[in-house]
Amino acid sequence: MLRKLLSVGGFTLLSRITGFARDALLAWTLGAGVLSDAFLVAFVFPNNFRAIFGEGTLNPAFLPRYAALRAKGEDAAAAKFADAIFAWQMAAQILLLVLATIFMPAIIRVLAPGFLSNPEQFDLTVSLARVTFPYLILTLVAVQLSAMLNAIEKFWAAAAWSNFQNLAMIACLISWHWFPNAAYAAAWGVLLGGVAQLIFILWAGAREGLWLRLGLPRWSPQVAEFFRAFAAVTIGAGSVVIAPFIDTILASYLATGSRTALYYADRLNQLPLGVLGIALGTVLLPEMSARLARGDTAGSHAAQNRAAAMSLLLTLPFAAAFLAIPGTLMRAVFAHGAFDGNAATMAALALAAYGIGLPAMALVRILASTFYARHDTATPVRATVIAMLCNIALKVFFVWGLSLGVAGIALGTALGAWINIALLTWLGRSRALLAIERQFFRALPASLLAALAVGGGAWTGAHLLQSHGDIAALAAAIACAALGYGVVLLLLRGRLPLARA
Repeated sequence: MLRKLLSVGGFTLLSRITGFARDALLAWTLGAGVLSDAFLVAFVFPNNFRAIFGEGTLNPAFLPRYAALRAKGEDAAAAKFADAIFAWQMAAQILLLVLATIFMPAIIRVLAPGFLSNPEQFDLTVSLARVTFPYLILTLVAVQLSAMLNAIEKFWAAAAWSNFQNLAMIACLISWHWFPNAAYAAAWGVLLGGVAQLIFILWAGAREGLWLRLGLPRWSPQVAEFFRAFAAVTIGAGSVVIAPFIDTILASYLATGSRTALYYADRLNQLPLGVLGIALGTVLLPEMSARLARGDTAGSHAAQNRAAAMSLLLTLPFAAAFLAIPGTLMRAVFAHGAFDGNAATMAALALAAYGIGLPAMALVRILASTFYARHDTATPVRATVIAMLCNIALKVFFVWGLSLGVAGIALGTALGAWINIALLTWLGRSRALLAIERQFFRALPASLLAALAVGGGAWTGAHLLQSHGDIAALAAAIACAALGYGVVLLLLRGRLPLARA
């Protein structure tokens, strides 16, 4: 598993690096005002609708079935199944694109009602959203081919293709003077990035003999089974995506720049979540599906426990750093150009709140694999819907009841993730599907001590060089945190899941 994780995590790390370069350029050119808020609302569509119709639904509903057919040696049946699902997905995406293009003003009224008080900002958001929305249909092929590549344990391409959107946006932002404004440059970068991603994943799939052939949608028992699973997962994914939409609605009523502050805080939060947490979930699901298809339940449990232990070992230290030095992180990374210190302070509050839920966000996919690998998509959905309702209620209470602003929105997200973890654990244990084994408990002390060492080291390093500027303070914080983390891992290496991966 460690080798696979390094493959996925390495390319995902590269994606996060190019993503940081993109975001730094976004902050520099768009700042934290009208242009930035308008673009980020428009950017919600390719990001969140992709979660509904892309990895968030296709992987749980499609990948276990496709992987099981491949594990049994039924490659022709697997290819036929993939083509059938692709035909239905493409038909649905074309219809969605047409409707969204026509009714985009009404959609923006619902998504960002606070923008109605500023007609110029509202019209700009509608225009930008019409540019970014077609990205969704372009990424459909990439998402399904990525799932197929993951099913045959070829993880690198699926982890690498997101870089192309970042690079396309960087190129457009650098040449933003050729566009009406920098927000249009960013929006066209999203669309051009989708084209580049499509070309790359088609090439990567062809290298492994994987193709998707477009035909007329046809019904079959396998397609019916897929859509029953897909419907359940879509409800769950829709629930997950509703929460960010609620974030956008709430932020539209807060001070200008609030939506932007949430975005940049979440971008830092997504670094460990994407590189480490999601990478573990990506590797785990096909492995569990294949093992269970061969009747290896013990091996499936062992893989899941190892993934959960590794997830905490790798994400808890980041959570500690986000709580210890959020201001130093935000100022050093983003407070340049049009993104000023006040915007960084607002984003730092959100980052600290997100940090509380970071380990839970990483564990959700690992625990959900308990059910997805057994072709049970309904149970994680029920847990997700309940967690989402709690998430929204908490956000409304924190923002309007306690006046916590953007920190309240982020804190609601964090606590909602922990509620989801509690529900999935209870459901898995009550059905004797989830086995929490000794290797997980052996690794837990090392994870907690590593987090304390990183948080204390980061705080100490940042305060030692704070007078020399935020970049110097961040460099010292990273050095001290890395030293503390390394010492703990060295002393407790016998308990680490990495030793047996």
